Amino acid sequence: MFKDFERELTGEGYIEAARMAAFLYKNGVKVERLVASSAFRTRQTAQVFAEQLHFDWDHIELFDNLYDSGARAYIAAVNNTPDNVSTLMLVGHNPDISYFAEYLTSSFSQMMDKGSVCIIEFEGLKWAEVSGRTGNLSGFYEVKQLTG
Repeated sequence: MFKDFERELTGEGYIEAARMAAFLYKNGVKVERLVASSAFRTRQTAQVFAEQLHFDWDHIELFDNLYDSGARAYIAAVNNTPDNVSTLMLVGHNPDISYFAEYLTSSFSQMMDKGSVCIIEFEGLKWAEVSGRTGNLSGFYEVKQLTG
């Protein structure tokens, strides 16, 4: 595990993360809380997203348990989000984050490629109330779909 946990983001990974984050920024996505796995490549990915989305790097929250701990760790990060936060970004690992997106919605059921983004909205819920099938998938983006 340790070797994989410390693996760096590849050059291609940096480029893909920057392209996706720039796409999100251009389309009006704003992030108020950014939570990421503390695995090295995930921290690097979160920093790229933070830079492109004009989010302060110093406010990225890193959690060890988002690495290989299943959907339970992701739901804890969501449920512990303060009520004054309206947009949360999670940066994590497959297959857990894909399974988590499926758990939250009734319309997402695929494995996300690296650098993919799901946008899930929760209407009328506090973060502590988010659970299975309470979200609506409002966007799914893959790097290979982006133009330019």
